[in-house]
Amino acid sequence: MTQAHLGEFFALGTAIFWTVSALAFESATNRVGAFAVNLIRLWFGFVFLSILSYFVRGLALPVDSTLHNWIWLGLSGVIGFIAGDYFLFSSYPLIGSRMAMLMMTLAPPVAAFFGWIFLGETISPKGLAGMVLVLSGIAIAIWNKPNSQEKIKLKYPAKGLLFGFLGAVGQGGGIVLSKYGMGSYSAFASTQIRIIIAMIGFTLIITFLKRWKNVSNTFKNLPAIKGIVTGSFFGPFLGVSFSLLAVQNVSAGIASTIMAMVLVFIILPSVILYKQKVNFTEIAGAFLSVIGVAMFFV
Repeated sequence: MTQAHLGEFFALGTAIFWTVSALAFESATNRVGAFAVNLIRLWFGFVFLSILSYFVRGLALPVDSTLHNWIWLGLSGVIGFIAGDYFLFSSYPLIGSRMAMLMMTLAPPVAAFFGWIFLGETISPKGLAGMVLVLSGIAIAIWNKPNSQEKIKLKYPAKGLLFGFLGAVGQGGGIVLSKYGMGSYSAFASTQIRIIIAMIGFTLIITFLKRWKNVSNTFKNLPAIKGIVTGSFFGPFLGVSFSLLAVQNVSAGIASTIMAMVLVFIILPSVILYKQKVNFTEIAGAFLSVIGVAMFFV
């Protein structure tokens, strides 16, 4: 298997893992809220990563990291895990994980925009066309015109869509900072650094907001804990690590395109598990957004 194929394999695995984690976290967030789910899933994710890192690297903790790693990966943890994931998880009860994942297709264009602003990267005409397709796909999915007698209106709450968009902004910014901060350093240790900073951040926020009772009560809610453990294993542990392995072995564009397939993978389980109704325009919007992500980087 070539390095490129290995990267593509990791990206495909990421899409599958993120599909599972999105569904699991949607279920847990609906039960106990975004703050509790975010902090507890980081705890579990950190334990999983520490065990794996010990067997793979011989180091349970990222003690061989540099100041550069800590600064930029830490900032990535703040932008991606704290801000981005909080808004993403908060969007689940409002618009569902399937529509939230559609909003997350904005992450690659956002990442490219930040790369252009802060790293001097260029955006090709195809990239601009890809942006248009992504936005068009989302627009097709979220707007609805029931009949000629009614005005065009949103199918989903504006607040939920805004939270989904802010989640995409956080993810896009986090990707750029992660790649810069990680370099050739271990993807698993890099994820640990991001999680450590995020855990500290959520701990401070929950303390300030006096939400610790909500966190402790979560452990009494068995279905929520099952969802958090499942989501943590497939999200912060396998999903995030595989995504970093993907961008280390193949271009960020190819990796992001394949990882965007989570939007397609999540449709069937959403219908089966959560009885969500999916119409043709939403499916068309999903595929159009994936094509947009592909065009953005090809």
